[in-house]
Order: sequence, then C-alpha cells, then structure tokens
Amino acid sequence: MDAKLNMEARGAGALIAIFLILAVNQVVIKVTNDGLQPVFGAALRSLGAVMVIGLWMRFRGVRLDFTPGTIGAGVLAGLIFAAEFICLFVALDLTTVTRVSVIFYSMPVWMALTAHFVLPGERLTPVKSVGLALAFAGVTWAIVDRSGLGGEASLAGDLAALAAALGWMGVSLSARVTRLRELGPEMQMWWQVAVSAPVMLIAALFFGPFVRDFQPAHIAGLAFQIVFVATGAFMAWFWLLKRYKASSVASFAFLSPIFGVAMGWAWLGETVTPSLIGALVLVAVGIVLINRR
Repeated sequence: MDAKLNMEARGAGALIAIFLILAVNQVVIKVTNDGLQPVFGAALRSLGAVMVIGLWMRFRGVRLDFTPGTIGAGVLAGLIFAAEFICLFVALDLTTVTRVSVIFYSMPVWMALTAHFVLPGERLTPVKSVGLALAFAGVTWAIVDRSGLGGEASLAGDLAALAAALGWMGVSLSARVTRLRELGPEMQMWWQVAVSAPVMLIAALFFGPFVRDFQPAHIAGLAFQIVFVATGAFMAWFWLLKRYKASSVASFAFLSPIFGVAMGWAWLGETVTPSLIGALVLVAVGIVLINRR
C-alpha cells in the first residue's frame, strides 16, 4: 500500500470547497425530494453521473479500466454507495437538514475507529480517542434528544442518516483496502454510479410513486447533484484519498455539519435548538481532536 501524505495547503483548500458543496447538497436534496420520490431521485442522479463521468473520461482520454481483480471491488463499492444514498435521501425526506448534517457528517468518527484496526499508521492516540468519545456523545445526544422539535424530525430519519454515514465510511475504506485503490478517481466513481443506478432504480419500486410535484427547480437541483456533487466533488474526494491519509481527509468533515446546520436554518428556516447546537459542538470538537497527530 502506497505511503500517504500528511495534509497540506492545497489539499486543505480542496477539502473546504468539497465540504461546502456537500453542505449545499443537503439542502438541494431536501428541496428536490418535494418533486421526486427520494430513492428515484438518487437513482436519476447516479444515472446522470454515469453519463457525465463517461464524457469527462472521454475528454481526458481516460479509458474504462476492468483490470482483473478490480471488478469485484468496484461492484462492492457500488453496492455500498447505493445503500449510503438510499439512506441519505430517505433521511432528508423524513428529518431536517440540520439534524442530518450533524449525524451524517459524523463519518470521520467511524472512519477513525475502523482505520485504527484496518489501516497501517492510522492508530488511535489518547487525544484521538477523546475526540472520538466526544463526537460519539454528540451523535448520541442528537439522536436521543427530541425536545423542541415538534414535527420537524423523526427517529427513523435520524437512524437513516447514521446508516448513511456508515455507508460513506464503507465506500471510503473500500478505496483504500481493496484493489479499487489501483484505479484512478474517475474509474472509482464510475463503478459507484454505474452499479448504484440500477440498484436504486429497482429499490425505488418499493418507496411509492416516482413523481410527486415535479417543477423546473427540481431539474436544476438534479443537475447540481449530477455535475457538482456526484461527479466533481466525489471524484475530487477519491483523488484526495489516494494522496493523503484517510483520517486526515475525513477530518475536514467537521466543516460540513457547521455549514449544513447554518444553511438549513438560513435557507429552509429549520429550527436550531440549543440541544442540537450542543451536539454539533461535540461532534465538531471531536473531529478536530481526531485529526490531531
């Protein structure tokens, strides 16, 4: 396994941009869910991303790479990716952007814990262990506390967001511990969207009517998800995972719950309770400590 670099300014700048886009994406998914059934919308996003990534690869002269030994890893990553986004889109249909942001972006907690056992050189130190405990407490607090929420949230939505976070961790780890790591970012992302699109289309059959109240604004939301998120941000994410330590890359996710909570409040007028802010602070501080060397 190739040695990974510690974080540098260029990588940090790219990660800040990625997590800002992903925070905006939470709001976009929430709005697009008004027009499309969530799982069907997720499937359309993957289907569109297959085409956009294919065009990008053609433009760059990058060929589809089916090297023996990588196919199984690609299919596995695609299946985990499908599960992740079924859970995330359903979560955003059931609960608020602010709550999903705190819970879903706890992914670095699960990444750091798992990396301790499976990735060389990324063991938990005492400081990182304290960070993990704080972040875990914040996620637990966010899920357990239901005060002052009225009809804005559901326990099922919160648990779906947690499952999505674990799925994101699984996809990220698959890019490190399987032969998927031998492929470029374009091919890694191609496998995920190419496998997840048909899987989610089939799954959508079990989640009700495909179309709700579809409007032109929802087309713009899908286009944003396809071009800027499922293609641009995700390919950049896998490029960063190939270059830098996995825990260092994931640690910048502390920005996304902050961005996400702010946008859910400002854009959608969602309630931000003192309890939710407390949970957010614990998660953010915990993730910062997890990134300490």
